[in-house]
Amino acid sequence: MNRDRNQSRVFFGAFIIIVGALALLNNLHIFDTSDILPFWPLVFVGFGVMKLYQARHTSAYILGGVLVLVGTGMILQHMGIMYFRWRDWWPAFVIFAGVMMLSRGLYGKQWRARREGVELVPGDNTTIDVVAVMSGHNLKSDSQAFKGGDILAVMGGVELDLRQASIVSEATISVFAMWGGIVIKVPTDWSVVMNGTPILGGMDDKTVPPMNAGKRLVIVGEAIMGGVEIKN
Repeated sequence: MNRDRNQSRVFFGAFIIIVGALALLNNLHIFDTSDILPFWPLVFVGFGVMKLYQARHTSAYILGGVLVLVGTGMILQHMGIMYFRWRDWWPAFVIFAGVMMLSRGLYGKQWRARREGVELVPGDNTTIDVVAVMSGHNLKSDSQAFKGGDILAVMGGVELDLRQASIVSEATISVFAMWGGIVIKVPTDWSVVMNGTPILGGMDDKTVPPMNAGKRLVIVGEAIMGGVEIKN
């Protein structure tokens, strides 16, 4: 996890430095950035490759592949090699959302029971893998050996209630929110460590630190034009 987090920080840090340097050179009339502007979708390609390299679940592989395809398609269009209109291809995003929901319905065995609209994660399952693409999930777990997992929200929202759960010592949740939001509720005896990277978004820890920090929840990942909130 530390290696993945450091790689993400290096990627976004380098991206910010490059953008700032190019903007400065353009303002000082030293270098005309208009020649390289068509290649800005390389950011999507780079981020997609990074997600593929770090992927541990099917959802992460799908997201990484989609980002690579979108970035590559935009670059090829700017270069005049291929031509397409986004208004013609927007149904592809609907298909993508449907595939994610279908795979969750066919292979997702982590939560089946429901109580008052809340999806219940079985107590014997110590990890979670949540995907919300243009949809929403309201989840609750009471696992007494919670270890963490992955939460992905793209143009959707996820609310995870862990107030009845427990961890042995430390658990790690990897989050990714793009144009979406993630809310995680934790018990009062958990301490929270935020190691995520917000990009035009926010990652807020609104919990009250416990007196004895024996149980720790580590949050890693990214929030791109989205939000992640932890509270108790």
